[in-house]
Amino acid sequence: MTLESRVQNPILHPLLFIFQVIQFVLNKLLSPTPPSPKARLGRPRIAVIGGGITGVTSAAHCVGHGCDVRIFEAGKEENIGGIWSRVNNTSGLQIHSLMYRFHPSVNWKQGYPDKQQILSQVRELWKRYRLDERTVFETPVTSARQHPETKKWIINNDAETYGQFDGIICAVGTCGRPKIPHIPGMDSFQGEIHHSSQLTGKAAKGKTVIIIGGGASAVESIEYAVEEGAAQVYVLARSEKWIIPRNPVVDMLLALNIFGQETRFSWIPEFFLRKLFYRELEDIAPPSGKKGLFTDTPMVNSEVMNQIRSGKVKWLRCDIEGFTENGVTVNRREKGTNPKDAGQTEEIKGDMVIMATGFQRPKLDFLPKECLEGDYKPPNWYLQTFPPQFPSVAAINCTYMNGIGSVGNWHIGIYTRLLLVFLLDDRARPRTFWMKRWIDMTAFLKRRSPVGPFEFFTYLELMWWFFFCVAINPFRWKWAFFVFFGLGENLPMKVVAAEERLRNRLQAREAEDQGTMANGVRHVREEEIRGRTMRIVT
Repeated sequence: MTLESRVQNPILHPLLFIFQVIQFVLNKLLSPTPPSPKARLGRPRIAVIGGGITGVTSAAHCVGHGCDVRIFEAGKEENIGGIWSRVNNTSGLQIHSLMYRFHPSVNWKQGYPDKQQILSQVRELWKRYRLDERTVFETPVTSARQHPETKKWIINNDAETYGQFDGIICAVGTCGRPKIPHIPGMDSFQGEIHHSSQLTGKAAKGKTVIIIGGGASAVESIEYAVEEGAAQVYVLARSEKWIIPRNPVVDMLLALNIFGQETRFSWIPEFFLRKLFYRELEDIAPPSGKKGLFTDTPMVNSEVMNQIRSGKVKWLRCDIEGFTENGVTVNRREKGTNPKDAGQTEEIKGDMVIMATGFQRPKLDFLPKECLEGDYKPPNWYLQTFPPQFPSVAAINCTYMNGIGSVGNWHIGIYTRLLLVFLLDDRARPRTFWMKRWIDMTAFLKRRSPVGPFEFFTYLELMWWFFFCVAINPFRWKWAFFVFFGLGENLPMKVVAAEERLRNRLQAREAEDQGTMANGVRHVREEEIRGRTMRIVT
């Protein structure tokens, strides 16, 4: 499915037609019903912090299941959509949209939608579920604390304005403000310097473009430079990073590593990538045995390899030493060397420098301090998302580090529904002790991973986490269909109500039995005292 494809004829575009049919069926079967204009939403009441894809999606799931929400967005209405509202107009989805179905009602028209189409889907979702009526703008969250008596959450110490909340969904994402490190000599450079997210409207035609950085931002910068007609592009990367094909079948197969880490069989996909995808460009692939495929988020792009083969893009392994008037001085190194190892000094001349240096990670310091300290701090949380001390908080996608799959897929709804289950059913709610034991168990199972146990995961491993979470507690079994598909919540709610009635009845009977026993004991004691008194009188 190419970027230009449209569903026009099932004969001309059979795969795209099938994709559209699948989307239609998923929408009809699994999309929660949007609330009516006069609907009164009930408990639990959720505070959603952030108006990006995750925030809007999780809020839509909540109101679709009858729960009231309030979205707190630090920016203006134009910032609905999060990072996608701030990137370049040339930016688009690197993975196939089949792996970016953040809500069942999303309807992609092509395999790799661009920024405008992604924002359109997010904002349509926001309005369709009437979330525009439940969003407050220009309200950064600086504090979230629990009321000492009610244990409900108060945002920004202002319960009078916003009320109290039963739970919190943190959806601040992983990309905050642009990160631009200071490099010696930047002020002396005679050309232009831009961050990779600020390229819209900048002219690159006929220029030599230098891109500092070798991650996903560098890939987007390459796409911009090529589209704008740059004469030559240099990518200055400190180390090798895996690049995988823009192919949904390949990407999904890699995401099926249920162990979520390097295994003795990891050399197999790495071998095929080097021989079939990199081919004569194997020199820019990570060295064997040094950086495994399942340790870091790979870049997903096939066109980059074609541009390198054509000579229009040159990928250099080097350390940045500083800027000059005409370019950048680097320490160029051989394959297999580490950053700052000895190399050859070289000046790369250019007209424009793009800082593909990523973004600052938004902080979660508005949460209680005990969530962020000690051995159980993010990303070492229950299911990587729930702080063990507070199961009523779900930090969806904002504790994500690296992985193969997507941070904008089906799991947003699963995480949201798990939070609702924890709030609605106290017997299904995990206890702090067992949340920590699950974290310890996962760390033990991934003890041989070269990175932390929650610093990399695959999508199948994430599904295993969800399955284990539901299966380990019998009181969650009744919620399984709801958790995974968003259907059938009425039955478990009736079961919860029946359980509550039974529990109240048993407690009342126990209290009655204790009262009867107490009366009997008191009667026996009275008889004993009366008998003793009669003996004394006699």
